[in-house]
Amino acid sequence: MIVSRESLPHPTLPDIFTLGECQTEDYASDWGGPDTTRSQVVLYWGSFKHLAALDPDFDWQGELWETLTHELRHHLESLARDDALEGVDYALEETFKRDEGRDFDPWYYQHGELLAEGVFQVEQSVYVEQEWSARAYEALDHLELEWQGRRYRIGRPEELGDVHFVFVEGIDDGPGSLELVLVRSRSWWEDARRLLGARRPVVLESRDTAEPSPGPG
Repeated sequence: MIVSRESLPHPTLPDIFTLGECQTEDYASDWGGPDTTRSQVVLYWGSFKHLAALDPDFDWQGELWETLTHELRHHLESLARDDALEGVDYALEETFKRDEGRDFDPWYYQHGELLAEGVFQVEQSVYVEQEWSARAYEALDHLELEWQGRRYRIGRPEELGDVHFVFVEGIDDGPGSLELVLVRSRSWWEDARRLLGARRPVVLESRDTAEPSPGPG
């Protein structure tokens, strides 16, 4: 492990700094595996110092531990040739863009950790995805979601859009934040146009308070 005095700010996002990274390289060999892979964890002390100056409640010990465990996981996943954290890092960067009001990939959360079918986590944020056709959505008078084995209901937002993020409040045993992500069903042609960038998706945000569902479960 190396501790660098360098500060590593994000090239475009303000007040975002790289705290650490795992630098991995393979030795030249006919065999690929743990014996031919070397990783070096670098902690950027200057980045920690900058963030501490921005936030008087900055938790040095907590951030150091989180950064170390994150980068060590990068190393272990690189040995397995399956670095799932690369997707998480991408999702985090898109989260910062969203928070800054910049253009972002509205499907970024799908790069996070998969907790269950249609449920994704990016750090302390959990996203529960539901796909709806426009016709089925218009027939609803409320929405339901399940969390921690319990069912809740919220009001149905008037517009579906292509991707609609609903911040869900009122769930005491929730994570840092819980969002219901409403995704409009698309035809193969719409998917092709999205991939080609021919049409910008309609992305909406709203907020509602969940109540326990009176139905079974």
